[in-house]
Amino acid sequence: MKASEKVLFIKNWISNYIDSMPSKAESLVIGISGGIDSSVSSTLSAMTGLRTIVLSMPIKQKSNQHDLSQKHLEWLKTNFKNVEGYTIKLDNLFNEFQSSLSNFDNEHGMANSRARLRMTTLYQVAAANKGIVVGTGNKVEDFGVGFYTKYGDGGVDISPIADCNKTEVWELGKELKILDEIIEAPPTDGLWDDGRTDEGQLGLSYRELEEAMINENSINRDKYLKIRKINLHKMEPIPVCKIPN
Repeated sequence: MKASEKVLFIKNWISNYIDSMPSKAESLVIGISGGIDSSVSSTLSAMTGLRTIVLSMPIKQKSNQHDLSQKHLEWLKTNFKNVEGYTIKLDNLFNEFQSSLSNFDNEHGMANSRARLRMTTLYQVAAANKGIVVGTGNKVEDFGVGFYTKYGDGGVDISPIADCNKTEVWELGKELKILDEIIEAPPTDGLWDDGRTDEGQLGLSYRELEEAMINENSINRDKYLKIRKINLHKMEPIPVCKIPN
C-alpha cells in the first residue's frame, strides 16, 4: 500500500472507530514529543476533522526536543482549524513525586514515571473533554522489542500507527509534509536527562530491528530476540490466577 493510501486508511480507521463507540467520543487527545511518531499520529488525528487536543508535557526536557514539539504544534494549528494545543509543564509535579519517593529511588523507575505522569495527564484531559487518548507507538516498539513504558506511553485507547514499522512512519511523515527537522531528528524517548537516543539504548537502529524481526537469518536476530525476551511481559496479557472449579 502506498503512503498516500495508508494515510487515508488510518484517518478513516480513526473516524470509523469513533463512530462505532457506544458512547461517541467528542475529542481526540494526544501527546507530542517533537518526534516523528507523535507528529504523524497527531496529524492523522487532526485529518479526521474531529476536535483534536494536542499536549506537550515537558519534564526536564531537552530544549531542542521541546522546541520541535512547539514547532509541530504551530504547524498543526496553521493547517487544521480543529486542533488546539497546550503546554502542561510537569517538572514541579515530577520533582515532588521524586522527592516523596526518595527512599525508593531508582533511575530507570523514575524515567518510566515521567511517561506514567504524562499518561495520567492525557487521561485527565480526555475525561474533561469527553475524549479518548490516541497512542503514538509504532510496530517495532509495540510488538517487536517492547520499547515503551508499561502503563505509560503504552496506556492508550487506540493505536493508529501500531501496525506501521518505523521506516513506514518516516514515509508517512514525508507524505504528510511533516517538518523535515522532525523527520531527520534522531529518535528518542525523552525520558532521560542526558537526552539519550533510542538507538543508543537499544544498540540497533530501527532499520536493523525491522530486518531482524522478519529475517531469522539476520546477523542481528539474536540481539533482537534478547531485547524482545526482556520486554515480553509488556506485550503479553497480564497473568491471571485462574481458580479451578
